[in-house]
Amino acid sequence: MGIILAPLKKDKLDAWKDWAKSLSGEQNDAFNAFNKKHGLTRHDAWLAETPDGPVVVALHEGPGADNFLQSVASTDGAFENSFKEKVMEFHDMDISAPPPGPAPVKMI
Repeated sequence: MGIILAPLKKDKLDAWKDWAKSLSGEQNDAFNAFNKKHGLTRHDAWLAETPDGPVVVALHEGPGADNFLQSVASTDGAFENSFKEKVMEFHDMDISAPPPGPAPVKMI
């Protein structure tokens, strides 16, 4: 299982909500195929409001969860490219680069 906390650009909140809705709507079949291709059996996202602004909490489960972002980063498919562009647009994150700082440590 993997959990990612991704701060959301404040001016992108409505656009992110629209994109998230589309992944459950008109892009649902492509999103499900994308998840299956990368070994996920569950891929959920929550929007959390914090004092510092909105944060997306993404959950990845399945045999591909531990390497999900690396798998997407190394794949040149149409959906993968769109996903990478959206992550950069909404979170200013380049998933092909290592995340900044140390990895989270499970405590309990």
